Amino acid sequence: MNRRELLVGIGGVCASGMSLAAPSKSFMTAADVHVDGYPTVEAVRWIGKKLQQETNGRLNIRVYHAGQLGRESDTIDMTRFGALDITRVNFASLNNPFPLTQIFSLPYVFDSVEHMRRAADGDAGRAVLEGFGKRDLVGLALYDAGSRSFYNTRRPVHEPKDLHGLKIRVPPSDIFIELARALGANPTPLPFGESYSALQTHLIEGAENNWRTFHTSRHFEVARYWSQSSHSHSPEALLMSRRTFEALQPADRELLVATARESVPFMRQLWDRMDAESRDFVLKAGVQANEVDTAAFQRAAQPVLQRYLQRQGLNQVYESIRAVA
Repeated sequence: MNRRELLVGIGGVCASGMSLAAPSKSFMTAADVHVDGYPTVEAVRWIGKKLQQETNGRLNIRVYHAGQLGRESDTIDMTRFGALDITRVNFASLNNPFPLTQIFSLPYVFDSVEHMRRAADGDAGRAVLEGFGKRDLVGLALYDAGSRSFYNTRRPVHEPKDLHGLKIRVPPSDIFIELARALGANPTPLPFGESYSALQTHLIEGAENNWRTFHTSRHFEVARYWSQSSHSHSPEALLMSRRTFEALQPADRELLVATARESVPFMRQLWDRMDAESRDFVLKAGVQANEVDTAAFQRAAQPVLQRYLQRQGLNQVYESIRAVA
């Protein structure tokens, strides 16, 4: 089955109001925009293998990677309506419809990857996972995606002023648009899958992401300047259709949730190794990397952070995050 046939089939399922994977089927369908072998893809496969072992093959997960089932925004909607069973998406794609996720994507909320992990495993993470239930989703787990930094085709960036005039791809999230603008860049919201061609054709001159994605997306081939701003630690959410979840037997629901939570340490171990490998790879390929004036970036980003902390519910979650710094 090719991508067109699969999407047409999913569209028909969605229109009919039926779930793609009924309880009588042995597999559930999961989507991810990242490439084969990416830590989040492998983590969901790990869940599927564990479910298969625990249920003697009755439950399993079939993973469609590399955006085979569409953009993150597409897979969120398909999962909400039950046309997909599971999707893995970055918080940046969830910021607008799920306001609690905003606190995890805001600039300089976290001091390090380890700090973000403690928050994701604690009260802040639990609050966000529970919040997905308001819109027909079940939050299964929070994966992390390292720290995000800027890269571009033009020049090293040491201070925010070095971003001035650069067209920077950002996720379709108000936070990232406002942040890029506050730092002096020209934000250009684009789906992740369109970024490489946009860099090639000079529609954009840069983007921001983590080392692993910079490598596996091949952006390093055209954007040769990496600047370690670490301005956001926006994590990943593993989400399930409420319709599919409620169609499972209670014991299977418990098993699925427990297995998803158990996959987090597995994903993090993979992430740490692959992130380091990607950094070494792109540097050996000739990418020029530099540190930035972090204090200058924090000062420029502070108004964005403060505006969002005025919103209902966000400040309380922020305080719980800072409490585990």
